[in-house]
Amino acid sequence: MGAFYLIGIVFAVVGWLVQSRLKSKFQHYSKITLLNNMSGKEVAEKMLQDHGIYDVKIISVDGQLSDHYNPVNKTVNLSRDVYHGRSAAAAAVAAHECGHAVQHQVAYPMLGFRSAMVPIVNLAGTVFMWILMAGIFLMSRFPGLLLIAIIAQAAITLFALITLPVEFDASKRALQWLTSSGTLAMKEQEAAKDALWWAAMTYVVTALAAITQLVYLISRYSGRRN
Repeated sequence: MGAFYLIGIVFAVVGWLVQSRLKSKFQHYSKITLLNNMSGKEVAEKMLQDHGIYDVKIISVDGQLSDHYNPVNKTVNLSRDVYHGRSAAAAAVAAHECGHAVQHQVAYPMLGFRSAMVPIVNLAGTVFMWILMAGIFLMSRFPGLLLIAIIAQAAITLFALITLPVEFDASKRALQWLTSSGTLAMKEQEAAKDALWWAAMTYVVTALAAITQLVYLISRYSGRRN
């Protein structure tokens, strides 16, 4: 299992580098004040209204880059910096999360698929964690644990792959609206596009890590059988 942990460490480092770059980009673009002086909350309200969505609440939550859309209770949750911010970064994040609300409204298939997988992937994550802790000592005696690990990792990988089109589509919807609605000026549009691109890269790294780990587990299991 040493190679598996090495893969995890490598991608953890890559993920940290991408996350650091993302934070740096957001800090930079947070200094670009919107010409219309709209806050993230106001941008979100306008985007929802323009799409005829009136049953989604916009709330402020703690944390940095903790922004998310909750399809269960229909809330756009914006971190305080985004909720109150009047920058290109705040507008980009607010519009992106509203992009998920639009996906929900139009029944975007991949969003529904991802939401349905949440309880499955949570269970898979718990099972996989226990196997990792026991694997080093018991894998040689109980090869079936490796097969269970593959099934759990397959669920985690599928979830990571489904997340990619969901996130890219939300950003696409956000950028199209920010441009067509005239909410952002040209310079602000470029800043928003770059910020959302780096945000998307965090999901790409996660997916690549999941795929690599799954391939390693499958190759190890096949090696045991041969």
